[in-house]
Amino acid sequence: MFDSLSGKLQNAFRNLRGLGKISESNVADALRDVRMALLEADVNFKVARDFIERVRIKSIGAEVIQSVQPGQQIVKIIADELTDLLGSQNAGLDFSGSPTCILMVGLHGSGKTTSSGKLARLIQKQGRQPLLVAADVYRPAAMDQLETLGKQLEIPVFVKRGETDVQKIAREALDFAKANNRNTIIFDTAGRLQIDEPLVQELVRLRDLVKPQEILLVLDAATGQEAVNVATHFDQALNITGSILTKLDGDARGGAALSMKAVTGKPIKFAGTGEKLDEFEPFHPERMASRILGMGDVVSLVEKAAEAVDMEDVKRMEEKMRKGEFTLEDFLDQLRQMKKLGPLENVMKMLPGGAEALKSVDMNKQEREFKHMEAMICGMTPKERKTPQILNAKRRIRVAKGSGVTVTEINTMLNKFGQMQQMMKKMGKFQKMMGRMGGGMPGMFGR
Repeated sequence: MFDSLSGKLQNAFRNLRGLGKISESNVADALRDVRMALLEADVNFKVARDFIERVRIKSIGAEVIQSVQPGQQIVKIIADELTDLLGSQNAGLDFSGSPTCILMVGLHGSGKTTSSGKLARLIQKQGRQPLLVAADVYRPAAMDQLETLGKQLEIPVFVKRGETDVQKIAREALDFAKANNRNTIIFDTAGRLQIDEPLVQELVRLRDLVKPQEILLVLDAATGQEAVNVATHFDQALNITGSILTKLDGDARGGAALSMKAVTGKPIKFAGTGEKLDEFEPFHPERMASRILGMGDVVSLVEKAAEAVDMEDVKRMEEKMRKGEFTLEDFLDQLRQMKKLGPLENVMKMLPGGAEALKSVDMNKQEREFKHMEAMICGMTPKERKTPQILNAKRRIRVAKGSGVTVTEINTMLNKFGQMQQMMKKMGKFQKMMGRMGGGMPGMFGR
């Protein structure tokens, strides 16, 4: 989503980093590029203007640290201001109610129903017992969709087909939740193609009845500045507690995310990063700012890895690597573990400098190579995976035909794997040698 903005900001930073000393004139020249990058990303012009002014004042007033170049100091100021603009820190949900009620509101097509399911999945993993309530009485398809999501997630869904009184549905849902020990109720409410008074009044009555701890506005990030206008209207009518930005994996320019907190004063609490139910995460302003500035987001990557990867498997694999017993079967497991982290391009963007490196790497080619490697290994027998040395010419031809690749690709993959095995054996021997010398250096090899 922020690719274009990130690229333009990094170009502006190259000019900033070259500043030998800070003066009002050269700071103004350098920040002009930053302001243009923000405006082109569809950031609200008042937000962009105020942002640049705060950075300018802090840059001119900054006491230059001798060990830090002036330009780098301004980049640090921009990073801090960008984090503040996005909301400073993650704003969690208020679970003080018994049960806790969450209203999901927004325009039709913003992703309310899917986000309701994703949010239910997320809080269920945190140990809560959610209940999804189909409170959109105008669109039967929304009820069907919510029921389907509930089945996939094994989360109960309260549906009253044929009932047009939203308040009656809400009262019965509250009773159902208490009777079935569900401590968090998520109401998927109706939307419209545009804000109208009947919609607003229906939501106001529902709010007054259930007295929700959270009113979350679901916004499509691709709507740009219009998203900010929608947020302002909903906030004035309902006093929202936060927002959820959907479709952050799309080609939106990012202006909505950067303008939202400044315009409404309400935090972005969650972000939808894809269509799958697990592609939904708490919104961390400091991490998002780091991504935008091309500094990566290692913390989120580690969290994603911890969720997707079995630590016992990691320990077992590490032991095999140390002993030089790493096989193609293990390599196949590693490839499949990597796939759980999502598209390789998204993983790369979370690494410092990854977004810049992507410009010189064909990620589609890399993805294809991973798929080919998986197909090649799957085309082998268990014995061949454990002892690839037995793969003679005849066997290689069979594997190539079965996996849809050439024998040359098989040979290349096996050669690379052999080199990797040799490197692992050398590392294992080096570790043993360091152990005999007194435990090695602190912090090395897990010590």
